[in-house]
Amino acid sequence: MIAALPLLFLQLANTPPQEMDTLRRRLTPEVRVVQEVAPSIVHITTEGPQQTFRNIFGQVYQNRATGSGSGVVIDEEGYIVTNYHVVKHAENGKIRVYFDPTFQTEQEFYEAQLISAEPQEDLALLKIDGDEPFSPVRLGRSSDLMIAERVLAIGSPYGQTHTVSQGIISGLHRDVRVNDRGTELSFEDLIQTDAAINPGNSGGALVNINGELIGINTVMNTQAENIGFAIPVDRVRRVLQDRLLSPSLARAWLGFDVDLETLAVERVLPGSPAALADVKVGDRVVRIDDKEITDANAYRFARLEIRPYHSVRIGLERGSEDIQVELDSWDRIRGLLFARMGLEVEELKITVGWFTQSRLRAVSVREGGPADGLGMQEGDIIESLTLAGGRYYQPRNPADLAILVNRLEPGEKLELDLWRDLDGDQRFERDAGYSELFQGPLELD
Repeated sequence: MIAALPLLFLQLANTPPQEMDTLRRRLTPEVRVVQEVAPSIVHITTEGPQQTFRNIFGQVYQNRATGSGSGVVIDEEGYIVTNYHVVKHAENGKIRVYFDPTFQTEQEFYEAQLISAEPQEDLALLKIDGDEPFSPVRLGRSSDLMIAERVLAIGSPYGQTHTVSQGIISGLHRDVRVNDRGTELSFEDLIQTDAAINPGNSGGALVNINGELIGINTVMNTQAENIGFAIPVDRVRRVLQDRLLSPSLARAWLGFDVDLETLAVERVLPGSPAALADVKVGDRVVRIDDKEITDANAYRFARLEIRPYHSVRIGLERGSEDIQVELDSWDRIRGLLFARMGLEVEELKITVGWFTQSRLRAVSVREGGPADGLGMQEGDIIESLTLAGGRYYQPRNPADLAILVNRLEPGEKLELDLWRDLDGDQRFERDAGYSELFQGPLELD
C-alpha cells in the first residue's frame, strides 16, 4: 500500500515549533515536487525465460536475460507506463516493481503483467495489483514547454532506486538514433534536457516544477555530457489512448466490438466467444467481472485485464433488462485470424526426407467468412500464400500468420496454396492426372 500523505506534511507534523521556520526554508519547490511525485515512481527489474545454448565444442549452458529500469504509475488501479525496451526481454518471464521504501509499507515488490506494448514508440503498459489504491502521477502537457524551463528527472539509474537529477529543458523536437544491443532505434520529436539521465532512468518521469509529468525518460547521448531525452507526455497520452489502452490490442479476444462513446455493442462475430454467450448488437456493457463500467476509460482498463482462456462475466443492459453472460476468452492471435481470415489454425510438424518442417493446418472454418468463401475445409494445410506484387510467404506458426495479416488492410487478397488429403492416405500427391494441391484467392475481412 502506498502512503496517502506526502512526506513533507509528516515532517511538518512532527517538527517542534522552534525548528519549523528552518524546515520551511529547506522545503524548496524541488523538494516539494519530489515528495509529491516519488510515490508514483517505481523501479522495475526483469528476468527473461531461461534459454539453453550449445557452444562450438558441444558444451551446453543456460542463460537468462535480465534488465532494469523505471516506470510511472498513471492510474490508482496499478497501471504503469515504462519504456518498451525496459521490459521487451521479459514477455514470457518475470517483471517486478518496487516502490520507494519510504512509501512502501506492505510488501517488498509487486509482480507485474505486461498488458500491452508499442515498440515503435518505445512505450509499454504494465499492471500490478494491490489491496489499496496506488498513487498516480498528475499528467501535465508538453505543447507549451519552454526552453530553459526547470525540470526534474526521477528514476533508478544503475539500480540506485528513486534518484533525482535537476536541470532545464535544453531543446525541443529532437530526433535521435541510438543502438540498443545491436538494434537501431529511432526516436522523433523528443524533449532534450540537461538533467542527468543514465542507464536505469529509462521509463522514469520528467516532471515540471509543478510536479506534473511532462515526459517519459527514454535515452541518453553516450557521446556527450548532460544530454538526455524524454518522450513528450502529449505523445504518451495519445499512444495510451490509441494503442496501449485500445481493446484491439488486449491480450484476450472476446469477439465483439463496443462503441466507446455509448458503450453499446456494435458487432458480434459469428462463432466467437461473445456469440456463443448470446451477446447481441445493441447491448450496453455495464460491468466486467466485478468492475462497474461507467465510461470509455473504465471499459478500456477493465477490458485489458481480461486474460486469454479465462472465464469472464459481462454485465449487459438490454433494453430495460439487466443480464449477465459468461464467456471464455481466446488469445489475440487466434481471435485476429478468426476475425480477418475466418479460420483457426494450428502448427503441424511434417517430415520431408531428413528434415522436419512446420506448416499450418485449419482446425475450424467460420461459416460465411473469407476462408469459407475460398472453399477451405477443416484439415486443409496451408503450404504458402502470395500477396499482390508477388511477395511470397510460408508462415511457420499462427503468430507468423497473424503478424502478416495484421499489417494488411481489409479487402486485400491473399493467394493461398493448400494441400488437402483427398484419399486419406496421409500423403500429398501432385501429378498431371491427380493433385491434392489447391489454389485460390482469400479476401481479408
